[in-house]
Amino acid sequence: MQTHGYAAHSADTPLAPFTFDRREPGPTDVAIDILFCGVCHSDLHTARGEWGGTLYPCVPGHEIVGRVTAIGSEVSRFAVGQTVGVGCMVDSCGHCPSCDDGEEQYCTGGGFVGTYNGQDKHLGGHTFGGYSAHIVVDQGFVLRVDHDEKDLAAVAPLLCAGITTYSPLRHWKLAPGQKVGVVGLGGLGHMGVKIAAAMGAEVTVFTTSPDKRDAALALGAKDVVVSRDAEAMAAQAGRFDFILNTVAASHSLDPFLNALKRDGTMVLVGVPEEAHPSPSVGGLIFRRRSLAGSLIGGIAETQEMLDFCRDHGITADIETIPMQAIDQAYDRMVRSDVKYRFVIDMQSLRDEVAA
Repeated sequence: MQTHGYAAHSADTPLAPFTFDRREPGPTDVAIDILFCGVCHSDLHTARGEWGGTLYPCVPGHEIVGRVTAIGSEVSRFAVGQTVGVGCMVDSCGHCPSCDDGEEQYCTGGGFVGTYNGQDKHLGGHTFGGYSAHIVVDQGFVLRVDHDEKDLAAVAPLLCAGITTYSPLRHWKLAPGQKVGVVGLGGLGHMGVKIAAAMGAEVTVFTTSPDKRDAALALGAKDVVVSRDAEAMAAQAGRFDFILNTVAASHSLDPFLNALKRDGTMVLVGVPEEAHPSPSVGGLIFRRRSLAGSLIGGIAETQEMLDFCRDHGITADIETIPMQAIDQAYDRMVRSDVKYRFVIDMQSLRDEVAA
């Protein structure tokens, strides 16, 4: 079936209208009209070829909220008219140890299939993402969205930013009363603060920007530390059970590792263009501290995250934009000029096509 979207045709040209084919729904497929799609920094990196390996034309978008328009004959989990979500992946091998454990994001049977720029096993070529009017996804990779209708645009970023921060907090068994640091207060960081606070943690935000203090406290943080202040950072030594580092720029990890208690862990979820300087080994071995990384979450955990956020009234802080403003949004993201996530209202695309 033919659908419309916006695509990057090269690394240095603006995204432009693009018409392409989606598959007809198979027995286990769910067809979805896209209502909203969040704009992730990964979209920008991929569309502009900054990570390498981009397959053009590239239709980004992996924070999708929409409405079911059709289901295959074997679909039992979803119904026409239901509100659903699609995140960063639309397939995996289904039989490797990670997939068997419900950790499809770590699939070792060829890797998970990305919602965009992945291998399209049905039509050939590569997958096209959520900057489009319509998508067809196997029911195993579709998520139930039970937030209020008025919140759907702000739910979209949960499909990436939400699960990227929720998953490590759950995996490392964050407990109420623990002291948690969140490094960075952007699209990922603001979700980390909200979710960790809702889990009962005492949250401190580490930021390079003193003017973000009030915003961090409003999101649920109890304290804010300016990470460029060496004296303030030194005062944090040995305080934290867990630190979630969301910064996607190369920086020294040592001041944050030193802020951990004995047996504390810092988890990296941001991917810098250049590697972080190697941390001091002494800071790790003399307090048995751990430095780890985390990707997104599996489908079951992502559903758990959506339900948790529904129950705690959590959504992303967003600015909605029309599809036609995507390149301006990318430019603003580069300047960190968004609080904290752009979300595309796909009605703007439908209006353009109808005009």
